[in-house]
Amino acid sequence: MPEVFGAKPHERPVPRISIHAFVEFPDTGAALQRAGADRRLAKAHLNVQLGGIGAAVEHYHGVVTPNLLLVETRLNGQAALEELDRLAHVCDPATKVIVVGRTNDVELYRELMRRGASEYLVAPLNPIHLIEVISGLYLEPGASPIGRVVAFVGARGGVGASSLAHNTGWCVAEELHINTTIVDFDLPFGTTALDFNDEPSQGVAEALSAPERLDDVLLDRLLIKRGEHLSLFTAPAALERDYDASTDAYESVLDAVRQITPCVIVDLPHVWAPWVKATLVNADEIVIVATPDLASLRNAKSMAELLKNNRPNDAPPRLVLNQVGSPSAPRSRPRISPRRWASIRPASSISIRSSSARPPTTARC
Repeated sequence: MPEVFGAKPHERPVPRISIHAFVEFPDTGAALQRAGADRRLAKAHLNVQLGGIGAAVEHYHGVVTPNLLLVETRLNGQAALEELDRLAHVCDPATKVIVVGRTNDVELYRELMRRGASEYLVAPLNPIHLIEVISGLYLEPGASPIGRVVAFVGARGGVGASSLAHNTGWCVAEELHINTTIVDFDLPFGTTALDFNDEPSQGVAEALSAPERLDDVLLDRLLIKRGEHLSLFTAPAALERDYDASTDAYESVLDAVRQITPCVIVDLPHVWAPWVKATLVNADEIVIVATPDLASLRNAKSMAELLKNNRPNDAPPRLVLNQVGSPSAPRSRPRISPRRWASIRPASSISIRSSSARPPTTARC
């Protein structure tokens, strides 16, 4: 049986909505601000104010309420319900309401649900749990889980990031029997088709040129099937044209792929552009591949620190040291042992794996 794979409940992005919050306590406001800085709330507009339900009632007299309203109350029991009744008079029917309280009261929860509240949360709030709750409110009934995006990027050129991405995708598909798509975003020089002994196609380039047309039918036509569980979204690997797709186009393509595939392996080129940074920041898992030389490890450290700052609620990127002890590695390049790198790297900034994998002619585990 295939293993369960895909994005976790809190990893599903929140749609483009407006969220207003009226809180009573500073710790609730801080948790909301931390959630608002998360990549999964990047499309939402969050506004946090003090004053609780009373301030919300005063603010929305004659004003349209947002898509989602989060209010905090100091009160319990019947007093809290009466305060919510006042809010109901100024709240639009389409607005979803999350109530935050300080008491774990089952009877209050049931009564709030009966009166139309979307959720009742007990403070202090956990930002990740809050993101999961908000995402769940806008999840269509019966919607399929979305895929988990794992992005591979090299700290510099020639470190073997593409080979490791292709091998990983092949292993997940063939050994774990999980439906997997390898997406090659290195449009002029991609090697996915070459490694799997296929002809390069315009698949990814065509999708990026018109992402609004990318439905399930077109996506199925553009993908190359390699067995029961593996699909390839190959790059054209041609220099005759310019590739200038927008950051939103890359995001739209990955969103379409993860709607139909539990595991999405993204092979990124060694360039630093806005769309590369956005793809890494929005990925569910990041693998930075480096070789044990000074320039490569310097670049890996810079990337890891930037990504950690832009992903405050995510695990740090994984670092794979490739070609460790490889006799084919250039002897003229200064080498640093994995143990020494572990002793000088920033604490908790990055996790290390070693690999001596060599680039395959066709991807194998």
